[in-house]
Amino acid sequence: MDILTSLTKIAHATSLYALTWQQLVMMAVCCFLLWLGIKKQFEPLLLIPIAFGGLLSNIPLAGIAEAGGFLRIVYDAGIQTGLFPLFIFMSVGAMTDFGPLIANPKTALLGGAAQFGIFATLIGAIALSYVHFGDAQPFAFGLKEAASIGIIGGADGPTAIFLTSRLAPQLLGAIAVAAYSYMALVPIIQPPIMKLLTTDAERKIKMTQLRPVSKREKILFPLVLLLLCAFLLPDAAPLIGALTFGNLIKESGVAERLSKTLQNDFCNITTILLGLSVGSKLQASQFLKTETLGILVLGIIAFSIATASGVLLAKLMNCFSKNKINPLIGSAGVSAVPMAARVSNKIGLEYDKNNYLLMHAMGPNVAGVIGSAVAAGVLLSLLGK
Repeated sequence: MDILTSLTKIAHATSLYALTWQQLVMMAVCCFLLWLGIKKQFEPLLLIPIAFGGLLSNIPLAGIAEAGGFLRIVYDAGIQTGLFPLFIFMSVGAMTDFGPLIANPKTALLGGAAQFGIFATLIGAIALSYVHFGDAQPFAFGLKEAASIGIIGGADGPTAIFLTSRLAPQLLGAIAVAAYSYMALVPIIQPPIMKLLTTDAERKIKMTQLRPVSKREKILFPLVLLLLCAFLLPDAAPLIGALTFGNLIKESGVAERLSKTLQNDFCNITTILLGLSVGSKLQASQFLKTETLGILVLGIIAFSIATASGVLLAKLMNCFSKNKINPLIGSAGVSAVPMAARVSNKIGLEYDKNNYLLMHAMGPNVAGVIGSAVAAGVLLSLLGK
């Protein structure tokens, strides 16, 4: 009897005894994300850490994502405080060339237009919260939750994490997975929308050569951008400040070691920790909810509206501009840098093998990074107090 009791205690101490079907489902979801990252190479640098963090957080009895667990410690230190998204923005700044935007400032409007997807989806999330099935309210999204869902439309993972960790941390896992998944699916989601909204003639528009941008302009740009943000929208200053700091390090030309560190080692370490800590929020108890399905659907709507808005504004600008803009670059207004710009270039080359749009598309693309940070600042100023 003593042996049987001992064996029973041992069995009760194993994870298999405590494993629930919900945790099994989440483990399957995490394995699917690993497959997307490894086999399909969809944002592998982030999907692999996120998915592995999700696996760890769903191991019964291990307490890895609970108070005192190492993933919870990393989460509290980097996500709860907002440090990891800011660190990523420093690295993004060090890898970004604002030259195309400086050379053709009007493309900033395309980056701004893409943010329409954020606010349109915010309204959609609020409307969805009024849906009832009898006494059940499956999508109970308040203003803060709706704002966090809407930011997916910016296609900017760090900004989505930064805003959600402050407004709706309980939705962080679903929003982070949606944001990075849709960023990875840019080459699949955007082309049908771009082709639907443009004509063959518009896709063949050749844009004038960008003017050379001086080193002085590239150094002054991040400083001017930071000061404008500091005076007009201080809530966006952390994100814009991190972005401009990284860019100034790069453009100054006198801190090459720091620039290389931001672009490589610093970025890689932060990405690993960011992914694992976000994955810790993929616990079955937090992720397997009706709200998650709503977030995934609203996220794809946000991304689609953002893409369409940039293309449509480019078409509108052509009605008043002597130097025509190829509407395909409007889709690059989402801040998936540089993937969205590459997609614009790829579609342009399909219709004219000599029409290279990459540098032109980088203007709205980097403007989209600024635009999503500004949108997050606006939402924080309205809802974060």
